[in-house]
Amino acid sequence: MFGLNSTHGYREIASGIRIKTIARGERTLMASFSMEAGSELPEHAHPYEQTGYLVRGRLRLHIGASSRELGSGCSWCIPSGVSHRAEILEDSTAIEVFSPAHTDYLAYLNPEDVVEE
Repeated sequence: MFGLNSTHGYREIASGIRIKTIARGERTLMASFSMEAGSELPEHAHPYEQTGYLVRGRLRLHIGASSRELGSGCSWCIPSGVSHRAEILEDSTAIEVFSPAHTDYLAYLNPEDVVEE
């Protein structure tokens, strides 16, 4: 599959936080998050390992008992089952990969952005 770049198809999952699945495979899924300054991603945990990259902006990410302010170009990995949350300090964009594939996020795939050959 190929994912085509567009600003269409994002869906709000929390106030000020929007998601779009941009690629998926058998064992992984990649999502783009668009987040507004002042919004918060509530604390949660899931069975997926989550690796992320902050494309632009600034946020404070809490992973388990650790917390760090991150800026553009920073990355992280959240182990499976570990509680995490985020405070969005500036308008931000992040790309995250989930393994195994976060199948609930297939609902956020914009069909117009997908080319399967």
